Amino acid sequence: MMRHSGEPVRHWTVMSQPDSPPSPTRPLLDFASPRRGKPPRHFADLSMADRRAAMAGVGLPAYRAKQLSVQYFGRLETDVAEMTDVPAKVRSSLASDLFPDLLHPLRTLAADAGTTIKTLWRLHDGALVESVLMRYPDRATVCISSQAGCGMACPFCATGQQGLTRNLSTAEIVGQVVDAARAMRDGAVPGGPGRVSNVVFMGMGEPLANYKTVVDVLHRIADPAPDGLGMSARGITVSTVGLVPRIDQLAQEGLPVTLAVSLHAPDDELRDELVPINTRWKVGEVLEAAWNYAAVTKRRISIEYAMIKDINDQAWRADMLGRLLAGHLVHVNLIPLNPTPGSKWTASRPEDEREFVRRLQAHGVAVTVRDTRGREIDGACGQLAATGTDG
Repeated sequence: MMRHSGEPVRHWTVMSQPDSPPSPTRPLLDFASPRRGKPPRHFADLSMADRRAAMAGVGLPAYRAKQLSVQYFGRLETDVAEMTDVPAKVRSSLASDLFPDLLHPLRTLAADAGTTIKTLWRLHDGALVESVLMRYPDRATVCISSQAGCGMACPFCATGQQGLTRNLSTAEIVGQVVDAARAMRDGAVPGGPGRVSNVVFMGMGEPLANYKTVVDVLHRIADPAPDGLGMSARGITVSTVGLVPRIDQLAQEGLPVTLAVSLHAPDDELRDELVPINTRWKVGEVLEAAWNYAAVTKRRISIEYAMIKDINDQAWRADMLGRLLAGHLVHVNLIPLNPTPGSKWTASRPEDEREFVRRLQAHGVAVTVRDTRGREIDGACGQLAATGTDG
């Protein structure tokens, strides 16, 4: 295992998992979220069938479920007091029973002339998460968090160094999307009224470690209104460090979302250090699962690769990566490493980045160098740390 300082490589607590039998040759990682109180039930946690059932619990006829769905998912109305097609006498009880305040904004920071907005949210138990809304000339993307903190421990990522606090609920994740959609609709982002066209699960956390909830969220985002927000599944990207059984499972969900694999190294020796879960599922296994996902969904795989000076940006590693990816339905996003507090690493030299691109292209692999939006507000890839107070 490669080391680039005197610091030891992090070792993992191991335990058996139900979807993968124990192996004598490689550890099974502990994905367990620390025990904390569950968030209150929210309307967005429920499927349409569950919403109808919930109406009986609050003394309302089942048809009110569709009315509330039109308000929340269709009109992006989150304040029950403003849902005027619901009788005023029941709005108070609805607010407490089905529309609790789950996301409290503590702070917003803006960059890129106001077109990149990072929001720090406090959850019901005091946990903190962040989301980032980015407006481009032709689209608007919201980067959302699926966990508070992250248990994957990638050493170049600020979130990964925090450890895992807990999984987010369906409504806590959906609420980040709804807030961004409202901001775009209301013209709160420079450029006038618009809409969110893309959702990326690239904020805090490993989405596939919160699998069932994330699949529920995908339905809330992509199901036609009023069941959901009615966004195109093709505008949704789910990122993972490589939880192979969950990639295989996601391929069978019938949701044609884009899969992004945070690879960061083409060889197991280095990836064991940069992405510790590689000690469980190796590069070849992760890519095999990705190619299967592409074959099933007909969606191009995104390979995320943080460019780290003198660590993973060598020309020979570009050639190795190119050989692994050549001939597959794939696109590489090279990410200049964004600075994080205390990190001993930095972004690649421009000339090394250019050579890396050239060599990938020589292997016939499509490649883009990602725009580092929001870097100055710690809102770029790998920078989300969710620190702050009410002030």
